[in-house]
Amino acid sequence: MNFLKITLGILIALSASRLIPHPPNFTSLIAISFYVPAILGQRYIIALLISFLITDLLIGMHDLIFFTWGSVIVIGLISKYFIKNIYKRLIGVLSGALIFFILTNFGVWTTGFYGFTINGLISSYLLAIPFFTNTILSTVLFSILIEFTWAIMMKRNIKKV
Repeated sequence: MNFLKITLGILIALSASRLIPHPPNFTSLIAISFYVPAILGQRYIIALLISFLITDLLIGMHDLIFFTWGSVIVIGLISKYFIKNIYKRLIGVLSGALIFFILTNFGVWTTGFYGFTINGLISSYLLAIPFFTNTILSTVLFSILIEFTWAIMMKRNIKKV
């Protein structure tokens, strides 16, 4: 039952940032993909993927699902190495943003939009830099929100004991 409740919570949080109007790449995607497995355990990566499936069905399926979902899995798997303190979590979540940038823009290049050349690959990354700025800003903002919420929850749990 807990898994279902948490999955529903993830879906609501993810949906809120993906479905309401927002600047391109300004979502909670990276922060949630990092913090959910880091805090709750890697078994919740499947809950993330279920949430992404549902929101992608609503937004519209696309050719880059393998790369976006793949980045979610990679970010979730590495999160356990960065959980120790807030500084490591910041490095981890920003690494997650970089992983997302690298994987998804490689995916864009594989669609042939920029041509299957080294110049096309470079263009795919260079033209994505403005979107990466939004990814970094949203990742930091949502990470602060998650850190703040997590600190409050931990304080309440300590007081109960």
